[in-house]
Amino acid sequence: MASFHLPLRSSMAALPVVLCVLSCFLPELAFAKTRHYTFNIRYQNVTRLCHTVKVLTVNRRLPGPPLVAREGDRVLIKVINHVAENVTIHWHGVRQLRTGWADGPAYVTQCPIQTGQAYTYNFTLKGQRGTLLWHAHISWLRATIHGPIIILPRRNESYPFEKPHREAPIVFGEWFNVDPESVIQQALQTGGGPNVSDAYTINGLPGLLYNCSSNDTFKLKVKPGKTYLLRLINAALNDELFFSIANHSLTVVDADASYVKPFQTDVVLLSPGQTSNVLLKTNPNFTNATFFMAARPYATGQGTFDNSTTVGILHYGHSSIPIPATGIASLIPKLPAINDTNFVFNFSRKLRSLANAKFPAKVPQTVDRKFFLTVGLGTAPCPNNATCQGPNGTKFAASINNVSFALPSTALLQAYFSRRANGVYRTDLPARPIFPFNYTGTPPNNTFVSNSTSLVVLPFNASVEVVLQGTSILGAESHPLHLHGFNFYIVGEGFGNFDPNKDPANFNLVDPVERNTAGVPTGGWVAFRFFADNPGVWFMHCHLDVHTSWGLRMAWIVLDGPKPNQKLPPPPADLPKC
Repeated sequence: MASFHLPLRSSMAALPVVLCVLSCFLPELAFAKTRHYTFNIRYQNVTRLCHTVKVLTVNRRLPGPPLVAREGDRVLIKVINHVAENVTIHWHGVRQLRTGWADGPAYVTQCPIQTGQAYTYNFTLKGQRGTLLWHAHISWLRATIHGPIIILPRRNESYPFEKPHREAPIVFGEWFNVDPESVIQQALQTGGGPNVSDAYTINGLPGLLYNCSSNDTFKLKVKPGKTYLLRLINAALNDELFFSIANHSLTVVDADASYVKPFQTDVVLLSPGQTSNVLLKTNPNFTNATFFMAARPYATGQGTFDNSTTVGILHYGHSSIPIPATGIASLIPKLPAINDTNFVFNFSRKLRSLANAKFPAKVPQTVDRKFFLTVGLGTAPCPNNATCQGPNGTKFAASINNVSFALPSTALLQAYFSRRANGVYRTDLPARPIFPFNYTGTPPNNTFVSNSTSLVVLPFNASVEVVLQGTSILGAESHPLHLHGFNFYIVGEGFGNFDPNKDPANFNLVDPVERNTAGVPTGGWVAFRFFADNPGVWFMHCHLDVHTSWGLRMAWIVLDGPKPNQKLPPPPADLPKC
């Protein structure tokens, strides 16, 4: 059994504060009803991999500070912009029931917070408990502007699993040796693919497998024979990630802040934006030992991917076992191959809602509106007859039902609420492809996509079924799609083309997993259902940021209901202006 000791610092200063918040202030959390936070967006020089980069941070921390509250609490976060870039913050996975003005995606629910300005996000955590994340939602700023959302159960309520001895957030990210904004801007200008990141990180630290990183390795100290709750968050920009801890198994108990039927696994898969709570039971016989934890990407497309590995340390006691001079790779937990689609598919099928009396699965049993949406890559003409670096001299694009979504210059929600949609958006996104083809077979000759700001309108409380069909036009790959403002139930998934005559017969309408971000299988499809019970304008997009930048995004308008508590309230007075 491999073990060793390494004198490493545990993380950036943020982590001890996170753990203290979770373990030291629980009595205070039991009584408070409103949480007040101030997020200052500032520049910070951070050194990683022998490079010092001026990055954007919240309160000078990377990852940023945790937002900790209880289910049912009201949260007020004043965000103050001290930098030259425009900023917004999205509270990823928070339902935002009738608080769409606080959702955060730039030019969808708000205009950005400009330099020297502030905006207070005001929302209540209703019917959710577990782990989510917050992050910037404009361009690629979320590369460094992100952090945990920790929603504890209501006062006097407990977890539906063993009470952990301790809790710890584990935030996965990506590090660039240059400004990430320059990376995506160069890609958009040339029409080609962006440069990949230089390292993956655990709680902001790349780990000792990278150059100049022996002291930049996350370390989690544990005691033997205890149960720990690890709050896993994938905040990486463009990569789904496998995660494992050598010589230990994990029990998955939560996905996207929704409890699931517990199951054991040696490896967890998280797409960008996805979160999961897992229980780690430490071995009672390990009193002085140290083990690697590791994360590396799952990727299937034809682009360039960084196949490196970030590692952290699980440390029992105060051991001082020397590191072997060679063979460190043999101590890293075994992870699936970078393109192991079968593992990913089988892992996702293990996720099931608790579906009991206290935590029911409220799956729509009948459907009012059905949508069949293709998601994938395509191309767009190079502007001004220039030469672009995309396929055959074109520029890369991405689309839903062949529409590459163009963000407007004013916020969609403001235009909708003020009834000034003319010139801002249209409501003609097709509910199914206009020109059907063999979506996962031989690609069509014409790979061009259209470009518009096209939305879909839903009646209040309509039951909705969405089938997301992956395409292989420029290579089949997985797409993690995130829906703002709602949780949904994943009722089915499969490889190849969705068959509307056969596949619905196998839908799980009893205990499907409830999520806010779903991975469309590589060369396949996923189906989900939800009730459109939240009035407003809600973004849906691929959470691989490069695909979002290329246009793989859309928005839903959910109309007001007939009752006063089913209508979108007016915007707050401090809502930023464009």
